[in-house]
Amino acid sequence: MIPEIDVRGCIAKKMTEGTLTFSFEADEALLDIPFVKFAGPVQAELAYVIADDFSVQLTGKIGFTLQGECSRCLTKAAKDYVCDVEGLFERGKGDGESYGYTNGKVILDEFLRDSLMFALPSRLLCEACEQWENE
Repeated sequence: MIPEIDVRGCIAKKMTEGTLTFSFEADEALLDIPFVKFAGPVQAELAYVIADDFSVQLTGKIGFTLQGECSRCLTKAAKDYVCDVEGLFERGKGDGESYGYTNGKVILDEFLRDSLMFALPSRLLCEACEQWENE
């Protein structure tokens, strides 16, 4: 389950910084690599800071494993990925540069979906093909 950030509650408790560590199931529809799937849940470690203007800055990492067939030679392949993520949430509607939130609650679903989409590789290579390509 993806947690929410209760901005009003945090401010009331004078807690303007915090961390979130959780896992969630990725949407398989995000993958555009044939014969590849997520090998388990996505792990997220996020830190947030609530500013004086009630904007919320998120930074952290997401990690996931892809498994399936090598995009080059079709042998079995699996690889772990860890990516840095960051986002800004502002009260009201997002403006394309930031995400919006209403009713004092930051919902992370769209941010995590976007972050995961940008973190996905264009293909999955086995170790042999990856070495061959790096030579």
